[in-house]
Amino acid sequence: MTYQYLSNLPLEEAREKYLHALRERGLLFKREIVPTANALERISAAAVYARISAPHYNACAMDGVALDSTLTFGASERAPVRIASDQFAWVNTGDPLPAGCDAVVMVEDVIQGKGFITLYSPAVPWENIRQIGEDISAGDMIIPSFTVITPAIIGALLAAGVMEVNVITRPLVGIIPTGDEVIPLTDHPQPGQIIEFNSSIFSAMLAQWGCNSKIYPIAKDSQPAIEEALTTAIEVCDAVILLAGSSAGKKDFAVAAMRGVGEVIVHGIAIKPGKPAILALAEDPARGIVVPLLGLPGYPVSGMLVMENLFRPVMDLLTGRPSASGEQCEVEISRRLTSSLKYHEFIRATLGKVGGKVVAVPLNRGAGVVSSMVKADGIIQVPQNVEGYEQGDRVTVQLLRATAEIERALVVTGSHDPLLDEVADILRREWPAYRVASSHVGSMGGILAVKRGEAHLGGIHLLDEATGEYNIPFLRRFFPQGGVVLVECVQRTQGLMVKPGNPLAIHSLADLVRAGYVNRQKGSGTRILFDYLLKQEGIDPAGIRGYGREEYTHSSVAASIAAGSADAGLGIYSAARIFGLDFIPIYEEQYDLLLLEEALELEIVKRLLELLRGEEFSNRLARLGGYTLVNPGEMRKWN
Repeated sequence: MTYQYLSNLPLEEAREKYLHALRERGLLFKREIVPTANALERISAAAVYARISAPHYNACAMDGVALDSTLTFGASERAPVRIASDQFAWVNTGDPLPAGCDAVVMVEDVIQGKGFITLYSPAVPWENIRQIGEDISAGDMIIPSFTVITPAIIGALLAAGVMEVNVITRPLVGIIPTGDEVIPLTDHPQPGQIIEFNSSIFSAMLAQWGCNSKIYPIAKDSQPAIEEALTTAIEVCDAVILLAGSSAGKKDFAVAAMRGVGEVIVHGIAIKPGKPAILALAEDPARGIVVPLLGLPGYPVSGMLVMENLFRPVMDLLTGRPSASGEQCEVEISRRLTSSLKYHEFIRATLGKVGGKVVAVPLNRGAGVVSSMVKADGIIQVPQNVEGYEQGDRVTVQLLRATAEIERALVVTGSHDPLLDEVADILRREWPAYRVASSHVGSMGGILAVKRGEAHLGGIHLLDEATGEYNIPFLRRFFPQGGVVLVECVQRTQGLMVKPGNPLAIHSLADLVRAGYVNRQKGSGTRILFDYLLKQEGIDPAGIRGYGREEYTHSSVAASIAAGSADAGLGIYSAARIFGLDFIPIYEEQYDLLLLEEALELEIVKRLLELLRGEEFSNRLARLGGYTLVNPGEMRKWN
């Protein structure tokens, strides 16, 4: 027989040619449902949404006394306040907040007397209370598709009432050793015998990549024997690796055997070591799938290099798993971080590359906020006896994601809207190499982050009180020289979210004076709109009970109302719909995306603009409700 390599392709060309052939023949992952508690290291096959809020009730966050905070107003060292025993309740951490109470005073700040307590400082409304939805609100997307399920994610899912999760099935990879001189593992081989340990190496590599493996008996050096072993494995496995026999010696039957059971795509790659590798495929008609085949050289280092550079991308298609990394990276802090001198602090952060630098956006530090570990890309460590870092300081972080994944991230900040989560999931599903790293800091926070070069994109909906125009006046003010573009996204309805059936008959802002209100944070577009509307109608904010109570997302506002701790709040229709609340439309507003001009050259941004005009985005908005697409993806000018 004649031996020759089919090709001597460069590594990148060989890899792309192979992946193209597999995709063309329909290589695809499989799905299964597993208990959430058993889902560690599995990959989500679809976006997962919260079924309940976490916490699902207003919870006391400290041991101490629960009371109405107004009873403590004016308390000081010189004028302490006495509170009778029938006006407070002793509580422990995690207890439900007693009715009529809106604050918890820590036990160490309480001086006990006979039938009363004494306080030397006032309590702040909602102090030391974990409000409903503080961590997760029902209907929130907890993780998008193709996310590795970590211990933190398991906690977040279970806290949100998700007992089962749709995951990608771990592919089964068959490993077939070959060779007359190859013997099973032993500690006393004879001269001329080669211990077969390569299968153990590659099985361990596959396990790290989220695959299961099945090691078959050693096949003898003959084409019929190898073909028989391949056929047996193809009928059971999702992929098959053939060990040795891929060179050009007289006993190298691998390439001929692979031709006998399937199609050889590449034989011979311009890498050293590893040149004799074979990239092939076979069809399994019984299961209706294509089965990748890999022929590895006999030397273990060659095999490992080929596995890492050529077969791992194939496994990524079957597992949806991003590459893991234990790397460190130097980043720039996006905002000031303060820290106690008493502790070595670990601060979770999202990371992304903006303008040639990696920017770290610190996440919520609360010990009970498990979702921050879901979102974190890295950990910033502040050593003991260090007060913290200033904005713009460069520090080293421990990465929780691969550097390449961080560098491909689209950094999004600004106003919260569920549509951003849907955009992130569409990007992840259609272009798995890309991801979205987002944080919610309000519209003004988004503008400032983009201005400082700390984000590629900011979601904004800012109403200018003088003109009644959205967004453009703020861009004239903050970007007089340009450098950014405004991309039209959606028109959305802002309205009053109220309890089902609207028991208080709230129909306008004027009716809020007889209701308990929950507000959005200062600097958010919704807060600016609310203040504008109150001014237009001559309503004094001081007359609205709960005006000073702030939440950071529409869904958190909705969760508070649904749970009964507030009667009304201004927000978007999609949040009200998720929680089954009644909705009174108040105002139509423009929600746009502010982009750094230089970000328009990024591939992920080009794909983002493409999906804004796509059918999938339109369908998802329709399911959310309360949105109107006018000119999605169109760029607006202001100078």
